[in-house]
Amino acid sequence: MCAEYATFGLAPATRAGGVLTDGGFQVHRDFVDFIVDGRPLLFQLSDLDAVSPLASDVPPAIFTDQVRSLLLESPAPLPGGRYVVYGCPECEDLACGAVTAVILRDGEDFLWRDFAWQTGEHADLDLNGYHGIGPFRFRGAEYRAALSALLDGSAPDTRRRVLLIGARVAVLARLAAALRGIGVGADIAHDADAVPADELRGYDAVAFGPGIGERERAAVRRAFANARVPVAHVDGLAPIVPLLVAQIEQALDRGPVERRRLTGLTADGGTADVDVTSACRVTLTAYRLDRLARPHTHEIFDGVLEPGRHRIALDARAVKGRSYLVARSSTSVLVTAVRR
Repeated sequence: MCAEYATFGLAPATRAGGVLTDGGFQVHRDFVDFIVDGRPLLFQLSDLDAVSPLASDVPPAIFTDQVRSLLLESPAPLPGGRYVVYGCPECEDLACGAVTAVILRDGEDFLWRDFAWQTGEHADLDLNGYHGIGPFRFRGAEYRAALSALLDGSAPDTRRRVLLIGARVAVLARLAAALRGIGVGADIAHDADAVPADELRGYDAVAFGPGIGERERAAVRRAFANARVPVAHVDGLAPIVPLLVAQIEQALDRGPVERRRLTGLTADGGTADVDVTSACRVTLTAYRLDRLARPHTHEIFDGVLEPGRHRIALDARAVKGRSYLVARSSTSVLVTAVRR
């Protein structure tokens, strides 16, 4: 077999959760993605909502088994030496579909080839093969070092947690329930005074409700700074739960810009500009409050965008008054207020 060498690495990645316009939930999943030649392998699959088998919320024993399987220390789980590379983020059932590949040894090297979309025991390369992806030849030492590091305690944290600070208890309770529904832990408090540093270290973000003044916000930030906890801070735009969830999802994404599919979002009263780094499905949703502070939701766009900047027209009725726009791909969420 011949194939040029490709570099292999691993990096934390996120399948962004959210509250859908139909009232359903999209589960938040943290996982380890495969970085091939410096770029997430998932980005070569333009319209795929999936996670790798190295998900952080599976039991440690299963995580370890998945790592050892990719190291070829156990038999292939599928016929023909095939392994699941990306699977369903909701249930991980092969029947929902998965990207699989043949993984084998060639001397000291590891080869990934014959990528395919698979929904049953056997893959049909002619019908469902990803003919433009691979084969990839990885140097054995680099490949083993990257995966073996996960067995040395380098696996990502198993759960994200957010501290919600606000005065409107009913809104915070709905927000906390929505976050827990997508798999993000959430606790509610009025402030962070006298909270032990060990407890503060359990949070990845702190979100402030619109009713919290700057003095109270500064006190909470100071408490986290004194505990040396580098959390993300979210200033809630409006008491609209799906919008607040999107803001928190954006804040939880700590990955470098070059590994994000969505990198920019701006909007005025007539158009929205969306920056995309790799072909992917993008949805745009507008949220607004009317004069009686009632929330309204409008679906603006749903389609696959190629890399680059895209200008999308906005329905004037959807963005009148106080309005906000959420752009979402399978791995990224961006939020912006609509400028006037």
